[in-house]
Amino acid sequence: MTFLDKAYTLREESVQSITHYYISFTDSTGEFQDLEVSETLYIEFRQLERKNRNLQQTDQWHKEHNEVYEETLNRRAVFKPKGVEELIMEAELSELLHKTIDSLPEIQRRRFLLYYEYDYNYHQIGAMEHCTASSVGKSISIAKEKVKAQMKKYLCA
Repeated sequence: MTFLDKAYTLREESVQSITHYYISFTDSTGEFQDLEVSETLYIEFRQLERKNRNLQQTDQWHKEHNEVYEETLNRRAVFKPKGVEELIMEAELSELLHKTIDSLPEIQRRRFLLYYEYDYNYHQIGAMEHCTASSVGKSISIAKEKVKAQMKKYLCA
């Protein structure tokens, strides 16, 4: 029930400089009642109406300002959704990177993937392959330069 749909009305009448206060309502049997009340009760009802109206206006304001639209969600998002063109470019670059890595010699590819994909360090890879960390580092460095060169060819074309 909103403020405008209240089940009672308040009124005051002044007769010969004496003010009478009334609350009018329809009771549960459907009969109209006009009840005279004290000034204190009348003032309390008026304050109750004002508080109720203020609460409803505040609620309405919050409802209006809390509506969530796709546009506002995108504006507030920490990570903005990517556009179609950006998604296609990323997919093409990812495919090219995988092809370039696949074209590396087997030892370089394995070391490159262990280092960049699985986060092993030179010493761990050297221990797995029974070689020194410096030879693993050189192998990964050469593989990295080959991958960079291939990617530059694609990006500059």
